[in-house]
Amino acid sequence: MSYIVRPKKSLGQHFLIDLNIAQAIADTLDNYKNTPILEVGPGMGVLTQYLLSKGHDLTVVELDHESIEYLQENFPELKGHILEEDFLKLDLSKLFSGNFCVIGNYPYNISSQIFFKVLEYKDHIPCCSGMIQKEVAERMAAPPGSKTYGILSVLLQAWYEIEYLFTVPEHVFNPPPKVKSAVIKMTRNQVRQLGCNEPLFKRIVKTAFNQRRKTMRNLSLIHISEPTRH
Repeated sequence: MSYIVRPKKSLGQHFLIDLNIAQAIADTLDNYKNTPILEVGPGMGVLTQYLLSKGHDLTVVELDHESIEYLQENFPELKGHILEEDFLKLDLSKLFSGNFCVIGNYPYNISSQIFFKVLEYKDHIPCCSGMIQKEVAERMAAPPGSKTYGILSVLLQAWYEIEYLFTVPEHVFNPPPKVKSAVIKMTRNQVRQLGCNEPLFKRIVKTAFNQRRKTMRNLSLIHISEPTRH
């Protein structure tokens, strides 16, 4: 491999350099060998190489042009499957006609947004896994009533089983982040409908957790109405 990509703080890049951890992350999708995989933020391909070695039908999406050039040079088998795009702006229905999984060492500055994006395609994403900040992972997997239980916990757990797999120390990244990381796995549950108005459900959850100091009785005074139908 001819050169090293410089991690960019503006993109939240912290490149994983521990191959054992990369292998362990790739292992989380072993039960989805016949399902296309979308890797978000592959960087220099430390996770990519293990996904390819397992025979996955892999597409990668990367915003950093320098990383794109590196991937094109070092992973010729990905020709036609390397997208220089912003994952948050992608219309994933145009990329995949059926189900697909999502994986990645996710950029720390947009990790929560990535999971909200996954929720938009919940009926087509049976599994999503990868590495994020430990704090975010704990919020995602938090049980009801705990201090870390919040908006992300409620909305994701309504549709997915969340597994906090293991903690990752700072020194296995370049550059080392200031916080610990964690690997999580989200597996689609059996829920197909919540039995309520979903947009209203999201609004109530967000309002409730944004008003933590108010009682739910006080929250009932906040006017949250369903969209008007004409």
